[in-house]
Amino acid sequence: MKSSELIEFTDVELEQQLEEFYQELFNLRFQLSIGRLRNYKRISAVRRDIARIKTEQHRRRLQPIRQPQEVEA
Repeated sequence: MKSSELIEFTDVELEQQLEEFYQELFNLRFQLSIGRLRNYKRISAVRRDIARIKTEQHRRRLQPIRQPQEVEA
């Protein structure tokens, strides 16, 4: 998932995606522990996707704070 795709999601959709990625990460770690995981790179890819979503959520929380103040003349 790319960062540019995340911009188009709503806050609710981002939260749903985050939950899905956490569930997938749990499943991947479980498969790793029992020796059935074949694609080890998927764990790091899911972790990066989680980080991207969290970064976008943080950016959205900070956005109202960073808007410049209008100067009245």
